Amino acid sequence: MAGHSKWANVRYRKRANDRQSAARRAIREVAGPSMTPVRYEGYGPGGAAVMVECLTDDHSRTGANVRNAFVRNGGNLGANGSVAYLFNEVGLMTYPPGTDEGRLIECALEAGAEDVVPHGDGSIEVLTDPAELDVVRSLLTSSGFAPHDADVTQRAAIAARLDGAAAAAMVSLLDTLEDLDDVQNVYSNAQVSDEVLARV
Repeated sequence: MAGHSKWANVRYRKRANDRQSAARRAIREVAGPSMTPVRYEGYGPGGAAVMVECLTDDHSRTGANVRNAFVRNGGNLGANGSVAYLFNEVGLMTYPPGTDEGRLIECALEAGAEDVVPHGDGSIEVLTDPAELDVVRSLLTSSGFAPHDADVTQRAAIAARLDGAAAAAMVSLLDTLEDLDDVQNVYSNAQVSDEVLARV
């Protein structure tokens, strides 16, 4: 399984820190039975896969907004299932740089984690079966490794590396999608360099 893309890590941190957006989504989640989930799939600039999870009371409005975001940023929507096969649902726990990697790997595997993924910046991801996330998190926390974040998320099986104009356009697309009111989560297999992210 390929590593979480740089965008996915940025998206995950951005979403966790975006309190206004989280509050808006929480209101929608308790708005009543008229709100239903819908997923859109497509391709962004450079051919990277994008999956968008929404919660809406008006599928026509939401679909039009998502389609417009794709078109304005050089992407296109695909049919249901066109990119979903590229993603796997996983339990994901993140640890900041400075975490004792060797000891975390040992404790995570003993707790039943499926994989431990260290990154160049020193941060570490622990992957679990989604159904086992709470158990593994509890065992790791009791061993002194409380995760910075823990959630069930989608993880790309393969990454699509983007550079130059395609990378900048892809970041614009992902940001535009995340800013839509009905959007709950945006996943992509785009891998964008830190240099491009710093510029945009």
